Order: sequence, then structure tokens, then C-alpha cells
Amino acid sequence: MSNREAMLEKIADLDAQHAVAVAGGGEKYVARHHARGKLTARERIELLLDPGSAFLELSPLAGWGSDFTVGASVVTGIGVVEGVECMISANDPTVKGGASNPWTVKKIFRASQIAGENNLPTISLVESGGADLPTQKEIFIPGGKLFRDLTRASARRQPTIALVFGNSTAGGAYVPGMSDYTVFVRGGAKVFLGGPPLVKMATGEESDDESLGGAEMHARVSGLADYLAEDEHDAIRIGRRIVARLNRRRPPVAIPGYPGKLEPHPRNFALEPRVSPDIRGNQPSTFAEPDADPEGLLDLIPTDLKEPFDPREVIVRIVDGTSEHNGRAFDEFKPLYGTSLVTGWAEIHGRPVGILANAQGVLFSEEAQKATQFIQLANSSHTPLLFLHNTTGYMVGKDYEQGGIIKHGAMMINAVSNSTVPHLSVIMGASYGAGNYGMNGRAFDPRFLFTWPSAKSAVMGPAQLAGVLEIVAQQSAESKGETFDAEGFKGVKDYVEASVEEQSLPYFLSGMLYDDGVIDPRDTRTVLGICLSVIENAPIRGAEGFGVFRP
Repeated sequence: MSNREAMLEKIADLDAQHAVAVAGGGEKYVARHHARGKLTARERIELLLDPGSAFLELSPLAGWGSDFTVGASVVTGIGVVEGVECMISANDPTVKGGASNPWTVKKIFRASQIAGENNLPTISLVESGGADLPTQKEIFIPGGKLFRDLTRASARRQPTIALVFGNSTAGGAYVPGMSDYTVFVRGGAKVFLGGPPLVKMATGEESDDESLGGAEMHARVSGLADYLAEDEHDAIRIGRRIVARLNRRRPPVAIPGYPGKLEPHPRNFALEPRVSPDIRGNQPSTFAEPDADPEGLLDLIPTDLKEPFDPREVIVRIVDGTSEHNGRAFDEFKPLYGTSLVTGWAEIHGRPVGILANAQGVLFSEEAQKATQFIQLANSSHTPLLFLHNTTGYMVGKDYEQGGIIKHGAMMINAVSNSTVPHLSVIMGASYGAGNYGMNGRAFDPRFLFTWPSAKSAVMGPAQLAGVLEIVAQQSAESKGETFDAEGFKGVKDYVEASVEEQSLPYFLSGMLYDDGVIDPRDTRTVLGICLSVIENAPIRGAEGFGVFRP
């Protein structure tokens, strides 16, 4: 099977996995929801966004491989509302009434982190039955961070807006309670700390939904509702007007239309194409399309990740092409030194970026030193960094240990850790061991991290890890004077190798929220363009100092 055929097969499977997330609770529950005169979470988002604008859905596979519905009963993502990039979170009431499970909480936390780091307003589209009670022990204590994040966002002057379409009970009542602006739908919103049954049990008081927490009561009596909407469409209209009055405008660089390959939704929901070059009404910047066709990305990634590939062939397909304005598409830095790491400068949709991309998989001392210098230069020029992963980690062996691989790897990780310009990461192939750390993996808080369907990430490759365990078991037996049963250990070795293989695959990692989504390689340029636009909502300033670099 060719590289292209293998990648297309993976992409077809990715589309199928995304289709599960888009389906929510399934046709039965979507039909029941519509029969009640209600819109689904994605329909609400679609009406909220500027017509034809992009929506970058985040963590669509959250909870994959768990006992919970893929997507974690909430849709999160970044979209443009009245020309303003906003973080949007929408409960999916077709999945257990929108109840929050442990993955819901983690997914919302990640959305809150992105909103905070990039100075984005947050719009919550609320309809949730509260916590999934059987898993309350995993939700209740960590879940308080949701409310902390809302109040801290308000203190940072990052507006928070809650549009309440249905239930918002118990702790969920604090979402509108702690938001800057609230819109309640008449006859739909029900916001109370305890519903009528709980109030009856706790106090003996008889009450009904409307008098206890209905939209009109909160608009006329408690004052919790700032706006009373006649229906869901009216609530979305009011929400858009609130954003229009936030006085948050900036002159962005354009992002052109998106082909819509990510989600198999009838309206290509995950990332709708923008109708105009710049939906905010500004003149777009001048930049050239890539020098090589992004379609060619499907041919580059070997089916066996042990085979190296030239990351320059990736770079030339995702960065702006050669032009009078931009000069060469990619200005490589130190091309003859540390050649298994490619570094250099480029632009993506007119925005400058420094790129670090693994070439031959292994990071040696020269690569680590080269990366350290390059990261310092990017911080000196306040330039965002893009890490393209395909690494098996730092080189091991007596000569390399004596040559200082630990201290040189530590230098690189020091530089990554203390760099203050925004970081973006894309895991194209392997991302193993400390190489994941040096290349700015999830633990190092990149602003955004996406994976390709070809990606794998673990402490080491499955075969290597299983082999290490076999060697350790053999040495342990010999130290006790016992005979090592290699044949008997084979079953253990095979099991470990299969388990590590499964746990290193992109769906598993995405389900754990170790990335922000698995994407079609051909969409990388557009996804990065949106991310680079988003990070411009906050000041970009390089680090003024780093930790101690060991000589």
C-alpha cells in the first residue's frame, strides 16, 4: 500500500470517528429534541457565528475509548461572532440531557485555558442537567475550577456571556450566575440550585419550575437574567448584539476560505469556509499560496514511522509561497548543523512564524543546541513558534552520554519551558520520550496542539518498551539465580506491545485531551492560520530571561 493510500484510509476512519461525535446522542434523541421545538448544540453555534465564517472545533473526540459518548456531551471551539473571535461552549442536550461527565469537565477546562491564554470572550450555550451523578466523585471537586475560571476571566476583562436555553441546575446554575452577561429563553430556561423535588425534600416547600427558576422570574424578580428572549433564535440574536457592543476590534490578517474536510457534517460544520477574504471588513494582507500543493502531504508520511521523511516537504506545503512581499517561502537557519532538526523562518497567511521540524527522528546534542539558540532568537524577535513532531527522542548510548546529551537536551527543554512567545505544535509522526517534551508536547502548554492520523506518542516505541521489559525481567531472573523463561514471557511481551501501540494512537491521545483535535494533513495550513489569528488577541512578547543553561 502506498503512503497516499494508507493516509487516505486513515482519513476515512477519522471522518467516521468525527461522524460519531457530530451525531451526539443519535437520531432518536435529536428527533426528540427537535420535537420539543429546540435547536441542537451545533445548530445553535451555526446561527451564532457570522455567516460563512470559520469554526475551529476543539477536542471533538474527547472521551474516545471510554464508557461515555464521544465528544463528552459538549461542543467547544473558536468562532467569529460580529467580527470578534470567541471561545464557544455548547452543552449537547441530546446526550443524557447535556449532563457533565469527567471528560466534559476536562474538555471545558481546556477551552477555558485557551480562552484565557488568547484573551478571548467566552460564550456558553447552556442546557445541562448538571453532573452525571454516578461519576460525581470525579466531577464535583475538580469541577469547581469551571466557576473559578469564569470569575477570573471576568477580572481579566475577558467577557463571559451565557445564553440559557434549558436546564441549568445545581452547580450549573453558577454558569449564568458568574457570567458577565446572561440571556434567558422564555419558557425554556430553568435555572435553580435545587429543583422542585429537591426543595420539597429539603424544606417541605411546594414549588414549580417557573416560580423557582423560570426565565421570567429571573428577569423580573431575582435579576439574574439580563435579557429575556422570546425563543432560541431571539436569544442568539441578543447574544450577537452583546458581542457587537463589547468594543473588541482589531485589524487582523485575512484567513481565506476553508475546504471543510474535518467533519462529515452536511454543512461541513467543523470549519465553515469564510465567504470573504476577511470577514471583519478589513483589507486582506498580501501573501502567496504555498509553493507546493498541500495535497502532496498525503504522499509524504511513511506507513512505517521508522522511515525518515524530509520535513521541508511538509513546510513548503503549509507556509506562504515565494513572493515579492515575502521573499523565499522558507529561510532555513543553520542548515548544515544539527541536520536532523530543521529550523527556519516563514509566514503562514501573512503571519511570521519560526519553525522547528524533526528530520531524521533522533535528536542529538547538535540539534538540541541549535534548537535552544533558535528559540532564543524567536523570543528576541517576538515571533511565534511552530513545532512539527517526528522524533523518537534524544539519542542514547555511551558516546552520547559522555558527549553531554542530557545537559544539551535539558538546554532545549529549558528554552521551550521559558519561552513566552506563543507555541503551536503538530504531531505528524512519532513523538516519543523526552523528544515529546523538547518539541513542546502537551505537558509544556502549547497554545494549540493538533495531531495527524499518522501520529504516535508514548514514552518509547511499543517494540522498544516491550523489549526493555524483557531485558529487565531476564536480568531480574539471573540475579536470583533463576532461569529466564523467554517463551513464557512472550505472551507478556506481546500484550505490553499491543497495549502500548493502542495507547500511542491518535484517537486514544485525543480522547484523553492530549491534543486539541486530529486533523487531515491537508487542513494543517488553514488550522494553523486560524490559530495564528487567535493568538493575536493577546500581546506577543518574547522571554527576557531563561533558566540556567548548564555549560
